[in-house]
Amino acid sequence: MHVIEHIYINGTFVTPAGDEWLDIIKPADGSVMGKARLANEQDAERAIDAAHAAFPAFSRTSVTERITLLEQMYDAVKSCETDLHAAILEEYGAPSSRSQWMASYPADVILQVIEELKQYPFIQQAGRARVQMLPLGVAGLITPWNSNAGFICHKLATALAAGCTTVIKPSEYSLLQTEVITKALHRAGLPDGLFNIVTGRGDQVGNAISRSAQVAKISFTGSTATGKAILRTAAETFKRVTLELGGKSPTLILPDADAPTAARLAVQAGFINSGQACIAGTRILVPEARKAEFERALTAEVEAQHSGDPADDSTTIGPMINEKQWQRVQNYIGLGEQEGARLLSGGPGRPDGLTHGWYIKPTLFTDVNSQMRIAREEIFGPVLSIISYCDEAEAIAIANDTEYGLSALVIGADEQHARDVGEQILAGRVMINTLTHEPRAPFGGFGHSGMGREMGQWGISAFLEPRAVTVA
Repeated sequence: MHVIEHIYINGTFVTPAGDEWLDIIKPADGSVMGKARLANEQDAERAIDAAHAAFPAFSRTSVTERITLLEQMYDAVKSCETDLHAAILEEYGAPSSRSQWMASYPADVILQVIEELKQYPFIQQAGRARVQMLPLGVAGLITPWNSNAGFICHKLATALAAGCTTVIKPSEYSLLQTEVITKALHRAGLPDGLFNIVTGRGDQVGNAISRSAQVAKISFTGSTATGKAILRTAAETFKRVTLELGGKSPTLILPDADAPTAARLAVQAGFINSGQACIAGTRILVPEARKAEFERALTAEVEAQHSGDPADDSTTIGPMINEKQWQRVQNYIGLGEQEGARLLSGGPGRPDGLTHGWYIKPTLFTDVNSQMRIAREEIFGPVLSIISYCDEAEAIAIANDTEYGLSALVIGADEQHARDVGEQILAGRVMINTLTHEPRAPFGGFGHSGMGREMGQWGISAFLEPRAVTVA
């Protein structure tokens, strides 16, 4: 039984002032496997004070000094990879192949930030003006449960690279991962106050960070609804805000695409992270003239997926994070049938043979149109919708017929043509015949998918403010 009863403030593990205890649930079977004491507003304020006190000295450190700190951070996080993998499997339930990547990514992303920091132009010349890029101050970093450790390390490394100190509010549904990462970061020996980790409810800890006058920057990854609330609160103190929010990403399959190849890539895009991913390509657009062919290929690919025990090597889709998310996905599957979509695979209930745990049948609908809620709203589970189009213009219109704009995938045999089509889609990231992530490219969304960008040079810039000094 796991018992977590400390948070991390000013270089020390401390007992929270908050007195709420939260059960830690194993999604693979729904059992209680531990409990954790959550922080409250008072704890958040203590953490903010510590980060605020540490900022003046840290903001004056050199790039070389920050690189050294990030290298220490990398070594410590790399050393906890095995423990982190175990925590992800148990607490989140990602299949072993995905959870292994999730365990190695936190260290990898620190190295990526180090490489960007080595090249970042903190001093630039603009005509007669010398432009200095200055750290904003205390950064509030709020991370989601679907890749918590990776987001903690990426946001923290980027903020430190810019010279900011931090207060981190991880998701309360990622308590084991947070504990492993916090202990590793403590072993890294960073100066007190540079990072503070306060796990609690969003309406308490998150709200305290959002409204604090001592917090200059917020970087949030999570739901669009929460992002809107943060933005409203942050406006009172003119905080700089980066929001990476929801998505309803299109996968546009062009008429010249090979059906089995396209289906394989499309299902990978839709079921990434068991469908619990903001970038998931859940709207699959296929040409009307080849609709039946693509339906067969996509159905075969969906039915090849296995939803089950994340420790089983044959599993490709793990359980949903908790009962609330399981019920949400079930409701959308029922809604799809009510709206008139035709079910090709999957459907309501748990997969055959599974009576416990938050498992979903990999589900594929067709005869979907853009007015249906399953085509417009983020489901955050392994549920895909096929939408047919008559011509290229209609395909692009359907792809852009969404309030979101985070990611898109275009699949076609003629790569240049696919690229031309992709450049007409309004999304922060457009992939052409690939799902390979480019860490140096900016990441973020249009519309309700957020504001600002992370990754690469853009990520560091988000924690900086330019000052122009002009002489006669």
